[in-house]
Amino acid sequence: MKSNNKNRRLNIFSEDTNQNNTQNKENKNKSKSKNSFSASKTKKNFIKNLLIYNYDDYELNYMDYAKAILFDKRSCCRYYFSLLKIKHPLLFGFCPFNDYNTLIIKSCIFFLSFCIYYIINFLFFTEEMIHKIYEDGGKYNILYFLPTLSISFAISHVLTIIIKFIFLSERNILEIKSQLSFMAAFKKSLKVEKNLKIKYVLFFLFGLIFLFGFWLILSSFGAVYKNSQIILIMNTLISFGIEFIYPFFINIFAALFRICSLSTKKRNLGCIYCISKFFQLL
Repeated sequence: MKSNNKNRRLNIFSEDTNQNNTQNKENKNKSKSKNSFSASKTKKNFIKNLLIYNYDDYELNYMDYAKAILFDKRSCCRYYFSLLKIKHPLLFGFCPFNDYNTLIIKSCIFFLSFCIYYIINFLFFTEEMIHKIYEDGGKYNILYFLPTLSISFAISHVLTIIIKFIFLSERNILEIKSQLSFMAAFKKSLKVEKNLKIKYVLFFLFGLIFLFGFWLILSSFGAVYKNSQIILIMNTLISFGIEFIYPFFINIFAALFRICSLSTKKRNLGCIYCISKFFQLL
């Protein structure tokens, strides 16, 4: 009798343990399925957040080719206008577009770029030119000045691009926007704030020094060569005027290459996309 009772107890215990094992397995399977479901859900939410993420024109313009295919759904005209906002002096300097650049800095860059055009044209103003003006009786010969006008425009335009790249704030502020967490964005914002303060101090400091030297050199030149300074002003106005016309033409090439690379069904046109980004920088 005792042996039978022991056997019954062992059977009951083994049944209980088997039930517990099966329940544990079921719970583990349920937890795994929940984890996999939650992981898939987070992936879907992450993809949705990427699609909902509101990219501005600057971010879209400088995207990689693979990301631009997914997110850049702008028309050719909209992309063209986004480049005009950055490149055209009047639109860039005085129109308050929805970007992360301060209007005061943009306006100062406009006047600084005019001074750069003035001083570059002055550097190309040689004694031969002064003698040529004397021979022509003070008449303005645009064909004679055309080579120096094109060179001074190219140098001044490149210098303006470099100044915009260094001292504009949009590129720095978008680094905060690209952070994945609030704490990372907060830490990045502190660094960006310090960098922007240094940028603005250097911009106004070097700008004032440059303007003072610019005024000193050109006023002394005007005092010595009173008749030639009119020709210098005309050269400056013409080369700076090219800056107003130039963006309307160069942006056409950037827009056409970009739209062709993104709108076609073949997704292996990264070279054409790079060409459009090259025209975008010019």
